[in-house]
Amino acid sequence: MANTKSALKAIRVSERRRRRNQPIRTGVKTAIRKAVGSINQGNLDAAREAVVNAVSKLDKAASKGVIHWRNAARRKSRLMRKLNKAAGTAG
Repeated sequence: MANTKSALKAIRVSERRRRRNQPIRTGVKTAIRKAVGSINQGNLDAAREAVVNAVSKLDKAASKGVIHWRNAARRKSRLMRKLNKAAGTAG
């Protein structure tokens, strides 16, 4: 356990931040999972909609500082690559 007042406060602050960030992170993961699932099923219309939703959630999480902006960019890039590959093979 922490000994100093500042360390105790840091623990409280980090716990508050963790609780605030957790639902945002979970929402991002869920949106990505849904997007990848619909891409794998081959339903391109639903996949496009899910990817747009996932990109939006990633952007919001990055703007709030929950995830790093480069982390968001990497995940968006991977999602778009999967979607474009699926669209290329279907079309």
